[in-house]
Amino acid sequence: MQLYNYFRSSASFRVRIALQIKGLDYDYLPVHLVKGEHKAPAYASRVGDALVPTLVTDEGAALTQSMAIIEYLDETHPTPALLPATPLARARVRALAQMVACEIHPINNLRVLKYLVHELHVEEDAKNAWYRHWVRSGLEAFERQLALLAQERAAQGMAPSVLCWGDTPTLADCCLVPQIFNGQRFNVSLDQLPLTMGAFEACMALPAFQRAQPSACPDAEA
Repeated sequence: MQLYNYFRSSASFRVRIALQIKGLDYDYLPVHLVKGEHKAPAYASRVGDALVPTLVTDEGAALTQSMAIIEYLDETHPTPALLPATPLARARVRALAQMVACEIHPINNLRVLKYLVHELHVEEDAKNAWYRHWVRSGLEAFERQLALLAQERAAQGMAPSVLCWGDTPTLADCCLVPQIFNGQRFNVSLDQLPLTMGAFEACMALPAFQRAQPSACPDAEA
């Protein structure tokens, strides 16, 4: 497989985590977003949205959108599973993942921040305030959801979660960890989020997450 990827892209980071958890080999093909390499015809002609990541399967199919890629990997390489066994638990994990991928990330990714600056002429401090506000409020909602799920698990006699759901990595963890990395880059306040940061720290103790992090990428920059 081949992964078109940018080391700082949260969406690319999610897929790298999934590939590492499943122990899948792939060729790393860097696409520098800041330099606009994703807009070059050689890449943009392959995918409709001209974004990263793109995963090219062994059969040559080009897959886009990180959530779809990760579920494809989970279906084609089911062990270890990134979604729980029961429909209710799978819905819980998907909801957590989508709180990051659909609520927090879209309004704070690179192209949105660039539009704020270049088209709307938002000052740098205001742009950063925008970022911090939406990431912090989204993570506070994530924390509340983890607390509700902890109550649900306790009521059902289930063990407390070590990660986002249970004690093995799921789709939710694949989404949470890159968002925390980005939040740290922009100095988002991450205090008073004990369940969220507990899950993050437990993830980062695992080799798969360490190998997938931006600093481990061949195109990493300071």
